[in-house]
Amino acid sequence: MRVKLAGFNIDTDVLRRLDPDGQPYLTPETLSAAYARISRSSLPVDQLRKKACQDVVKARRSNQRIIFEMGHHSVAEHAVFNFDIMGVSRLALEEIEKFRLVSYTEKSQRYVTLEGDQVMPREIGDAECKKLFLATVRRQNRFYFKAFHALHRRLRRRFPQELACAGGRKQVENWAKEDSRYILPLASRGQVGMTINARNLEHLLRRFRLSPRREVREIGAKLYALVLPIAPSIILFPEPSPFERQAFPIPDESPESLPRPRMAPAGSELKIVSSTPAADDLLLASGLAARHGLGLPAAALAVKRLPQARKRSLFRDFFRSMQFFDAPPREFEMAGIAFQAIVSASNFAQLKRHRMATLLAANYDPELGCTVPESIREAGLDGEFMEIIEATDRAFRRLGERVGAAADYLLTNSHRRRVLMKMNLRELYHFVRLRADENAQWDIRGLALRLAAEAKKRMPLAAMMLCGKSAFAEEFARIYGEPPRANP
Repeated sequence: MRVKLAGFNIDTDVLRRLDPDGQPYLTPETLSAAYARISRSSLPVDQLRKKACQDVVKARRSNQRIIFEMGHHSVAEHAVFNFDIMGVSRLALEEIEKFRLVSYTEKSQRYVTLEGDQVMPREIGDAECKKLFLATVRRQNRFYFKAFHALHRRLRRRFPQELACAGGRKQVENWAKEDSRYILPLASRGQVGMTINARNLEHLLRRFRLSPRREVREIGAKLYALVLPIAPSIILFPEPSPFERQAFPIPDESPESLPRPRMAPAGSELKIVSSTPAADDLLLASGLAARHGLGLPAAALAVKRLPQARKRSLFRDFFRSMQFFDAPPREFEMAGIAFQAIVSASNFAQLKRHRMATLLAANYDPELGCTVPESIREAGLDGEFMEIIEATDRAFRRLGERVGAAADYLLTNSHRRRVLMKMNLRELYHFVRLRADENAQWDIRGLALRLAAEAKKRMPLAAMMLCGKSAFAEEFARIYGEPPRANP
């Protein structure tokens, strides 16, 4: 057996020092070309890589033939890029972070004090519209700083014990930032580090070219311009296909004939749309079928004949060795739950990170109201908060008539949208472990706790250990009468 390190991420500044003349031998295309030849060559893969590096022009021709003519697009996945994306709006970050098989780390408004800077959408060219946009954003930003200082003072008085160490003082400050940011506009600047392979980059480029937002289209153009000179043989399909250009068909009813959204109550409204019937039985049958080579119908029949007490015993025995960091096996992907929720932009900023789930989000809609942090109410700032929201909504409607989707940049982190989401039970365990934890942000924590409660009603055995990390030991002791066993 031989295992070799074929490559790893290298900073572009280092690459320039290695290759000051810009010679093409440092392209990631050589890895793709070498790995593409594995299936048709008797040579060891390290020799294939060496040959590809010795003749980059030939390697590029090979990539183009294999990807374009033969349709083996997966070889492009061996080329990986890292991007620093800075100074883009929170609204654009939502588009950037939609892609399932891409890695992101984003600047957090929970931990970083914002400086009041924002993106001015290029679509807003009219002087009157610019004046309205800037006046609204400046008012939002002024309140952000006012709320931050007021909440920080209150929290310091409320949690004096936390002020004894630097970490505690920072935590109190972060709590104040967390709730103050609900008034910030989606135009606020942010940044993200993105790691993406060439195949997914092509997918991103095609989607970005279809975006109604000029900022997103410009981000796509910049990404393409940066990568094309480095890896022209594996970025072959940046243009959307005719099929991708088509919108998903919707009924012909006019919007006026459809029921209007009603004002949502405080918090994240949750409605279960569907769940897997007899999920507990299905999961047991799936495990039985996989381990014993049975057909699923036969395994399902065997499970159906088991007494309920026996089924409960099987799940209890299974979960007994679980720790809070353990993920259920893939059998748990056979069952799932779909739900619709009304969430704030702050909530959505975290919800969107769970990209293994299916997430469909409607546009932000002021008719759905806004989410006001309880700390804002306790500080007596909710009146001013709502005055700014109402002024924002008026400006949004006025700008919407002139600049269309660019008006969305004015909406705040407290504004809401409807989301439709589907998670299998394995992903749901991951979501609830993270988002129902006592240290999770309160907005999404409320959603996670309600979702966990609904899942337990529908699949009580398979979801018996569905809880946040902080509650795991207590939940384990409630079920088993003893704390979880320590790791050996």
